[in-house]
Amino acid sequence: MSTPASSPASSEAKGTHTVTATPPARIRTDRSARRLPPMLRTALSPGVLLAGLIVLAALAMMLMPGVIATHDPYPGVASDRLLAPGGSYLFGTDHLGRDLFSRVVHGAFLSLASAGTAVLVGVFVCALLGLVSGFVGGTLDFIVMRFIDVLIAVPSILLALIVVATLGFGPWSVALGVGLGAAGSFARIMRSQVVRVRNEEYVEAARTLGVRWPGILFGHILPNAGRPVIALAALELGTAILAVSALSFLGFGAQPPEPEWGALVSGGRDYVSTAWWLSILPGVVVRAVVLAVNRLARLIGGER
Repeated sequence: MSTPASSPASSEAKGTHTVTATPPARIRTDRSARRLPPMLRTALSPGVLLAGLIVLAALAMMLMPGVIATHDPYPGVASDRLLAPGGSYLFGTDHLGRDLFSRVVHGAFLSLASAGTAVLVGVFVCALLGLVSGFVGGTLDFIVMRFIDVLIAVPSILLALIVVATLGFGPWSVALGVGLGAAGSFARIMRSQVVRVRNEEYVEAARTLGVRWPGILFGHILPNAGRPVIALAALELGTAILAVSALSFLGFGAQPPEPEWGALVSGGRDYVSTAWWLSILPGVVVRAVVLAVNRLARLIGGER
């Protein structure tokens, strides 16, 4: 017997089935792409990647200035005074013939190290006050919080100026002053987190099992109360860079011929009309680094 020929309708049905077999796979691929965690999608966004590259470049300037800089930042060439950006001088030269790009690169250490020291002062000194205050409570908590209220009441820049006037000019005096100016925020956040965590069930269970107070404080409370402080420290780093640069701009930080970023911006004020790059380009570097640090800090804090 001969096999009956397939009908056109069945052929069309088979053809339709063959054509519609691929879209579900494509849909599944699209859905799998959308299943990426929100934090990972945010971390792979162009803005975050650009911020990461800027921060990496700033760290490279801080740690390896001799590799990146093209000239010695201190001696100048008299015949190359106030050359515009271009050629062998990427950022141009200053009024003494010094390469501005090399001075910006070598100044990264002073600016970033001072800002990092300021944040460390706020975290390890005043967050420790908040940790002990929230854990002990009572009269000690009252005394520590009143001290923190006094720190918060004084404007941070004024407090930094008081510290610098007391200890003398210099980048590390500025760092200490900026750190004390930000201390109140760290202490208050740490205390609030400790008060929240110390009544949790796992802390009560540790007390019941006979764990001594150092083990409870540093083994249970601190790890669970420290994340907001870390996020605040990341945010405060950008603010500290601006504060350190502002105080150096006013002449309280690094002294000439040290190439600190704020001092470089200040040194170009007298040449704005004839050599705009002396103030503008270091200022652009400061702004780019601060914006990049703040963008990454928001990511660490859980913002998208």
